[in-house]
Amino acid sequence: MSASESTTAKAIAITQGDCAGIGPEIIAKAFKAAPQAMRGCFVVGELQTLRRATALAARDAQGEPGLAQPVAVIDAPADVWSIPEGTIPLLNLPGLAGPQPYGQISAEAGQAAAQCVVWAAQAALRGDIAALVTAPLHKEALHLAGVTFPGHTELLQAEAAAHASVGLEQMPVRMMLANDELRTVLVSIHVSLRDAINAVTQPQVLQTLRITHQALSKSLGRAPRIAVAGLNPHAGEGGIFGREEIEIIVPAIEQAQAEGMDVAGPFAPDTVFMRARSTAAKTGEFDVVLAMYHDQGLIPVKYLGVEKGVNVTLGLPLVRTSPDHGTAFDIAGQGVADEASLLEAVHMARSLGR
Repeated sequence: MSASESTTAKAIAITQGDCAGIGPEIIAKAFKAAPQAMRGCFVVGELQTLRRATALAARDAQGEPGLAQPVAVIDAPADVWSIPEGTIPLLNLPGLAGPQPYGQISAEAGQAAAQCVVWAAQAALRGDIAALVTAPLHKEALHLAGVTFPGHTELLQAEAAAHASVGLEQMPVRMMLANDELRTVLVSIHVSLRDAINAVTQPQVLQTLRITHQALSKSLGRAPRIAVAGLNPHAGEGGIFGREEIEIIVPAIEQAQAEGMDVAGPFAPDTVFMRARSTAAKTGEFDVVLAMYHDQGLIPVKYLGVEKGVNVTLGLPLVRTSPDHGTAFDIAGQGVADEASLLEAVHMARSLGR
């Protein structure tokens, strides 16, 4: 990036995630492995936590310590452009707990993770940053910290609604999981399967179609081809296996089509994701699949490779992406975490934040 571009471009914030997990490690590894790709990014977190992560990232294949990357504390997002390549810019939030034991759930780690997300969300809503990329947090740690939201999506929704002075129902959001082969958007997110089935209503499905159409029209530069998965096996088989398709999903699709959206379905859930998948040999029939609940949509994308997947929150007045994996407490502190999904999340945030 040229000097003139750096004066106008906005930075991308990366929240540290749960410090007992792999979030800080994959951030340090991303800056080390791809310094040019990470140019213009800064970490929102705590200094000693990031220094512990850089030491971990510096280990060689035998686990021997190496030269850790330098960390530069910045005062504001715009300062990122003055930090030399190879140095990690950090906006060190005051009052955050320092490094917590690896692999252990704690209120301290949950509170620190939440504070980083809130700061970055508010900065994005003010227009101070181009986008935010969130490293994984732990839902149980959030709960222990007294945070009343089950994850990033709901926390960001609440911040956006408060910023706009509207109720949560007026700030509807949806989760999209994407890689270079497949995109899926979910009608419901972090609820029980029983509640997820109850959430399959005509207004919910139609609202999800509208959010998906609006978001992808912007990023693709054209109307997306949206496939809708059925709720039941074989998409209900004409009502034999359930009537949700006939009574709920089809009317929502017809309304979306009447509004000018390119929507088709409902299709059998066990084949529609294969039809939408794009590979080097074949372009998919659809740009995105609308899934009726969390696991229906996420399993196909994650099966293609967790390291390639990116979580994108649709419907917010800001750009937010994250890696397609969790805190991985089982390998935290071992130096073996893979930064690939975080790099993909940064790449997507950059493209969406322009």
